[in-house]
Amino acid sequence: MAIAEWPTASGPADYALFIGMMLVGVVEAKRRRKNVSAAIDQAERYSVGIKDSTDFVSAGGPWGEHRVPYVFAANGRSYLKQIETESGIWFRDARRSANHRRALVDWLTPDGIARLLEIDLDAATATLKSQPFEFGFPLRSYQEAAIRAVEAALSAEQRSMLVAMATGTGKTKLAIAMLYRLLSAKRFRRICFVVDRSALGHQTEGEFSTTKVVSGKTFAEIFGLKGLEDVTPDLETKVHICTIQGLVKRVLFAADTSEAPPVDQYDLMVIDECHRGYLLDREMSDAELSFRGQDDYISKYRRVLEYFDAVKIGLTATPALHTTDIFGEPIFRYSYREAVIDGHLIDHEPPIRIETALTRSGIGFSEGEQVEYLVPETGEINTATLPDEIHFEVEQFNKQVITPEFNRVVAEELARHIDPALPGKTLIFAVTDAHADMVVNAIKTAFSDAYGEIDDAAVKKITGSVDKVQNLIRSFRNDANPQIVVTVDLLTTGVDIPKITNLVFLRRVNSRILYEQMIGRATRQCPEIGKEVFRIFDAVDLYPHLQGLMDMKPVVVNPSISFEQLVREMVEATDDHQRETIREQMAVKLRRRLRKLPEDARHRFEALAGETPEAMLQRLLDGDAPALSAWLKDRAAIGPILDWQGDDGNPRIVPISPHSDEVVAVTRGYGEAEKPEDFLDSFAAFVRDNVNSIAALKLVVTRPRDLTRADLKELRLALDRKGYSEANLRRAWADAKNEEIAASIIGFVRQAAIGDPLTPYEDRVRSAMRSIITSRSWTDPQKRWLSRIGEQIEKEVIVDREAIDKEPFIADGGFNRLNKVFGGELENILAGINEEMWKKTA
Repeated sequence: MAIAEWPTASGPADYALFIGMMLVGVVEAKRRRKNVSAAIDQAERYSVGIKDSTDFVSAGGPWGEHRVPYVFAANGRSYLKQIETESGIWFRDARRSANHRRALVDWLTPDGIARLLEIDLDAATATLKSQPFEFGFPLRSYQEAAIRAVEAALSAEQRSMLVAMATGTGKTKLAIAMLYRLLSAKRFRRICFVVDRSALGHQTEGEFSTTKVVSGKTFAEIFGLKGLEDVTPDLETKVHICTIQGLVKRVLFAADTSEAPPVDQYDLMVIDECHRGYLLDREMSDAELSFRGQDDYISKYRRVLEYFDAVKIGLTATPALHTTDIFGEPIFRYSYREAVIDGHLIDHEPPIRIETALTRSGIGFSEGEQVEYLVPETGEINTATLPDEIHFEVEQFNKQVITPEFNRVVAEELARHIDPALPGKTLIFAVTDAHADMVVNAIKTAFSDAYGEIDDAAVKKITGSVDKVQNLIRSFRNDANPQIVVTVDLLTTGVDIPKITNLVFLRRVNSRILYEQMIGRATRQCPEIGKEVFRIFDAVDLYPHLQGLMDMKPVVVNPSISFEQLVREMVEATDDHQRETIREQMAVKLRRRLRKLPEDARHRFEALAGETPEAMLQRLLDGDAPALSAWLKDRAAIGPILDWQGDDGNPRIVPISPHSDEVVAVTRGYGEAEKPEDFLDSFAAFVRDNVNSIAALKLVVTRPRDLTRADLKELRLALDRKGYSEANLRRAWADAKNEEIAASIIGFVRQAAIGDPLTPYEDRVRSAMRSIITSRSWTDPQKRWLSRIGEQIEKEVIVDREAIDKEPFIADGGFNRLNKVFGGELENILAGINEEMWKKTA
């Protein structure tokens, strides 16, 4: 049996490496298709749990009792995920009984094994348990909880995990703190931080290089950091930032397999925005767009992650189906709604729905009607006579039919709601790059008509087609202009612009994942402009459409991929995993094509293939990808035949609608309620019906002085699940009563339950604090502390013992010290403030 040759052993560590690799349980040829994982047992009898090279030598050395720390088994078959136990190189670290066996794509290297010998998992786990959560920056409670969840999963030998945290809740700061702990405890030696585009890689590198952790030093200074320009990390590099595109190039397309990185180059991979792949950006640059479609992205993405023998931690705001398939169900979740309730993110008001005459009735063209049309491939505008009647619904606007009047009237309606001179920025999602140009012009015209001259730089398109796109994004974030930006997909993820206060949807979204990513562009706080909520404008009937969607409905195949390309890729594929992916895509694409296959194409196909297209579809569905690849080798010409559109040779055309349009309704999306009055009535009914079944609700109504922060969060979550957020209630009250009142959720509950007058929350706090301060004589320090407590109540609603033991009070000694300042009466004083705030008034 053949075993890889290794250099002559020259020291204790080399002996360990030599014997560890030599004692490979190579399965005999007759067992090539048997379970390789089970063959590990053949080699394990030589292992006695050696922890390092010193133990190894003292146990007898390589030629003594054959006691080794690592065991391997292989049968010569390359690793395939579908038959994992019967392929690859199986490996087990036998130093601990809790370590599990796993499949490798390739052999570990001597350097990799040496690094493994340096890691003592038990010692690292003990260090993490005793290590304080202290950094050069504060961590929020949910960030600490997420790190603890990761460390608990690591101690349980979990090698893939997913952390789901809402956009804007600090995933990068979480990563810095988490990696600082893991590296300090020597749990890992080399880490790869994976991003999905170069702009995010540079942004992450900046965070790691400027965030000070301890002793005034940054993370990068302490551990060393290599960025996107460094293709191969140095031996001393602890963290290497890479794009997924760069890893695909290094791993899957190396000119020489010997140039591919070793499978043990990293022992931990942290994958940011790991939900990607459900929809590839149509605006990514050529350098970034190295995948031909969603399935190709996911396939290569998964193969690269499986290639490295590393623990994988995925970070995302929106787990998709393929994400959980790769990383498992989230070990920690912190949702957007929780972050809003906790005061870390901004809520949005009920969406403003703009309905026009054309969105209500659609756009129709009659048979024989002369229409202007656009040829997208050339940009030419021509005239033609329609052979058939055609009709377009709103989801096809500006995609299959150009609608200048719809764009115009929506822009004019937006100008009634948005003044570019006021604080806050606007992000508009268009259908295509060409549509974005139309919208920019319509917006400039409408806003000029409404407000007079506006700066040309105030309205910009930011898509992958513009020059110096990163400079434009930076200006949108930091500068006065642009105030209004039109995009397609480029700004849907990973872009942090807190000043966005308006989101406008002029395109349908077919995935909740994508929609939540888009919403995430506006959720960040921005105190400098007084941002309290953000607004959503829906001009394409988006919300009702979203109700019927799952969290993710992946596009099975990119429609732009030709049959010619798929056939070529199937014939040239080098492994069954690739063939299987292509087979599935061909099956879906052919099923769709059969509905519109020209008769001439059908006859030509049958003459060449020797069977009908329906028979080929069945061949695809039968699932034998290798046999299909062999069958297609002599029939590659069927690809162009299936792509053929017919003898007329006419290119695809997009009609230009001459139909006039007007706004017919502007309404709020109050869920099932059509009017704000109905929404408030349903809220009042919910409160009355549940006042005795929801403990926190009963406290608000009967004993508000006893409310705690935990009670308030329970109440908000219970109401939020029914759609009764504070932002929704405020907006409904303003629309129904024609008065803006910034009341708190407690005020709304008490108004609905017992008729307590609804008053601005700040007024309640200040009135209560005046009553408390005048109720008795206080020392000067006590008065100053009461003033600070009042300011915190305005921000948090409830300040109890738990709150006093957190920022901003913990830095001054927390509850114990303040309680001494108030002579041991602090809890009674806090309860008294609550009671004074919520006492019923006439």
